[in-house]
Amino acid sequence: MAKYNPINNDANDQLVIQISKSTSAPANEKLERDPLLPPSNSNSKQTRPQHQQRRLISLDVFRGLTVALMILVDDVGGILPAINHSPWNGLTLADFVMPFFLFIVGVSLALTYKNFPCKVVATRKAILRALNLFLLGIFLQGGFFHGINNLKYGVDIAQIRWMGVLQRIAIAYLVAALCEIWLKGDGHVSSKLSLFRKYRGHWVVALVLTTLYLLLLYGLYVPDWQYEFPVETSSSSPWIFNVTCGVRGSTGPACNAVGMIDRKILGIQHLYRKPIYSRTKQCSINSPDYGPMPLDAPSWCQAPFDPEGLLSSVMATVTCLIGLHFGHLIVHFKDHRDRMLNWIILSSCLIGLGLSLDFVGMHLNKALYSLSYTCLTAGASGVLLAGIYFMVDVQGHRRVTMVFEWMGLHALMIYILVACNILPVLLQGFYWRQPQNNILRLIGIGK
Repeated sequence: MAKYNPINNDANDQLVIQISKSTSAPANEKLERDPLLPPSNSNSKQTRPQHQQRRLISLDVFRGLTVALMILVDDVGGILPAINHSPWNGLTLADFVMPFFLFIVGVSLALTYKNFPCKVVATRKAILRALNLFLLGIFLQGGFFHGINNLKYGVDIAQIRWMGVLQRIAIAYLVAALCEIWLKGDGHVSSKLSLFRKYRGHWVVALVLTTLYLLLLYGLYVPDWQYEFPVETSSSSPWIFNVTCGVRGSTGPACNAVGMIDRKILGIQHLYRKPIYSRTKQCSINSPDYGPMPLDAPSWCQAPFDPEGLLSSVMATVTCLIGLHFGHLIVHFKDHRDRMLNWIILSSCLIGLGLSLDFVGMHLNKALYSLSYTCLTAGASGVLLAGIYFMVDVQGHRRVTMVFEWMGLHALMIYILVACNILPVLLQGFYWRQPQNNILRLIGIGK
């Protein structure tokens, strides 16, 4: 099992946290652990060193809690639209899931890459991990599996969806990992100022990404565009809708730069075909739930839009970099009080900044991954991490969180089986004489 081993760097240094896959390997053979996957149990029976080995249990619990939240909003969101993703501007319970995952990846990376033998080797491993995760995301969310009520599988490459949840995490993971490998300074951290100096390259990258996002979002001109909507009940040609824009700096559903960049680079046929804004009041009489469109619905209501698009993933990467800084506080500050105090101060500043930006018009928006949304959700992640850390790692109350800890250690597998509907699809493949006579129908799923 991957462990966080307290070690002494020198006679005057306090204990720090080291993460490795082996507790007995020499220093030049230590391998970093993948923060996206659970730790291995291969060394669980090895003799412990003089200092007791510890994992950061709160991070596993946080990850498991996020997985549970994801399952909750996916399964209950259709019944209670109030907790489902916001149709456009605003923030709901479901909108915290993605930034929580990205934040956790950032924290894990700070522990993973605290020590590594070779920058080139570490870079190659980070690229391979990100590539594997990206390809897995395409396989699971690209349209190969057709979901419940459809036993067919396969996808037309001309219409495959390139972006998705795992693809976004892979991009953020890769950028943050490369920053941690190549941009980390060599100085010793003895204060907050020295911590900033050591990782100033990370903050420069975060500032550049944020500036690039804002310049593109508010500076790009969005021309008029059109899309085709297939008519499933007819053999006639698909309907063609024209969307009138001709604006710059719009953050509405139809004419924003986020959607335009995806249409131009990825192609509109490769975007998510059930847009979140189809639940807005303009597009659904049952808003915030899906429903029939009003008679005066705008032409863009059924246009494809990817909630995990290219430009929005730029700010998602910033969330991962913020989590990386929270992880640095674990590595370089040894006292529980110092860690939690710094977390709470930074989180409060982020939440205050996010609310202020929303107040002045830069609205909270998960689909665009706006700057206000980035700050507020990252701050909320920090507060939740501090609370779980205090309860689990400081006070030792692990029994009440054992389920979440287990889910956190198996987060990727649970996501694949449950959130991506792989388990229901597999179960649905066993039926009695007719596909409709399957176990899912028996328990009330997929009707």
